[in-house]
Amino acid sequence: MTGARLARAAGALKRAMYRGGRPNAFMRLVNRLDALAYGAGWLSPRQAAVLKVAGRRSGAVTSVPVAVARHGGGEFLVSMLGPEASWVRNVRAAGGVAVLRRRGREQPVVLREVPVGQRAEILRRYVAVAPGARPHVGLGPRAPIAAFRRIEERHPVFRIRPRS
Repeated sequence: MTGARLARAAGALKRAMYRGGRPNAFMRLVNRLDALAYGAGWLSPRQAAVLKVAGRRSGAVTSVPVAVARHGGGEFLVSMLGPEASWVRNVRAAGGVAVLRRRGREQPVVLREVPVGQRAEILRRYVAVAPGARPHVGLGPRAPIAAFRRIEERHPVFRIRPRS
């Protein structure tokens, strides 16, 4: 199997594990393990973090592993699964109030949504630091910026700001 065919097969498998924009049982388990490891700082990539946000219906705090993309002096979270991802809906319902846990430390933050039209460069940076998101976004970091402009409406982007 060639490298390109292998990459396509891996991408198809990854998309299948998030069918309908939601993780299947196996990926929920993987996400829980990632959240534990990333939050504690164990073997976690530099851009890895855990987003903690109150559930929009239950009010219970949920933890989701995320990748932080740095661009233009700011830090951003991107939804690889689109606007219907639970964490996106929870962040919007919470007015952007959340907590980011990185390397064992918690930081209260406010997440502000970046308007469509200003997301393309951030999306490009995101797929560079989060290769696991590429099958969902459908582009790699070398894709032309025009391709990212075409998809930016489908992927919410939030700027991370410290909460005072």
